[in-house]
Amino acid sequence: MPLAYDHLMSLTLRDRPFSYCERDTMLYGLSIGMGRDPLDKAELPFVYEGAGLRAVPTMAVVLASTGIIRQTGVDFSRVLHGEQRLTLHRPLPASGAILADSRVVEAYDKGPERGAVLLLETRARDAGDGADLFTFVMTIMARGDGGFGGASGAGPDPHPVPDRAPDHAVALATRPDAALLYRLNGDRNPLHADPDIARRAGFDRPVLHGLCTYGIACRAVLKAVAGHDPAAIRAFDARFSSPVFPGDEIVTDIWRDGPVVSFRCRVPERGAVVLNNGRGLLAEEAFA
Repeated sequence: MPLAYDHLMSLTLRDRPFSYCERDTMLYGLSIGMGRDPLDKAELPFVYEGAGLRAVPTMAVVLASTGIIRQTGVDFSRVLHGEQRLTLHRPLPASGAILADSRVVEAYDKGPERGAVLLLETRARDAGDGADLFTFVMTIMARGDGGFGGASGAGPDPHPVPDRAPDHAVALATRPDAALLYRLNGDRNPLHADPDIARRAGFDRPVLHGLCTYGIACRAVLKAVAGHDPAAIRAFDARFSSPVFPGDEIVTDIWRDGPVVSFRCRVPERGAVVLNNGRGLLAEEAFA
């Protein structure tokens, strides 16, 4: 069934309840490589409650999966996750209960042969006091769903990475079983676990989740410019550009211009840029 613009723009989900505990926070930290060195006191608070447990800011994107995409009618066999944008309205607690609202921000029609672009927003608030916690927007490339009559376009322009040498380059190795670990955060797509399914999709082995690479980029930014303080990060946006395989070493190039942090991730072994057009925003006290 083809997409219908009016239907897409009317989709709204409200007050979807979610909760998470300290175990979930520690699992997320471990799944993006925190604690690989168990003697690293800067990373220990992200994986051990006895060190004053902290949540990595990008964990927000796995906490409130409302499933609104399943109501859009897109052909899931041809969907790609194009971009992820995240705004933190206040630091993410190490555990909590939240309520989430989701909607389709916009749907762009690139034509029958080029597919569609959907912007899906989720806004989450604390279930107790009602205070806003975070907002994220997923850009979905629905390659099999163009020609439905929506407006032309492709969404917000990507953030330009500075044309100069990076201020920092943080190299972080990934585990060979990284995708099997990260999928426990909720994304059970067998592309990340089953070698046969990965081969049918054109890969010689399972690929790492794009959002895992996104989390690793946040880990690098926390290390390089935020003093491992998650409260320092107020926004974190990136564009997915190439697959990562578990076991790859990821180098995150980082530029800092006042409160704005630009970044991209590369896998030097393959000469591939795997995450691009990254933009983080630091809290005022972090760059004063």
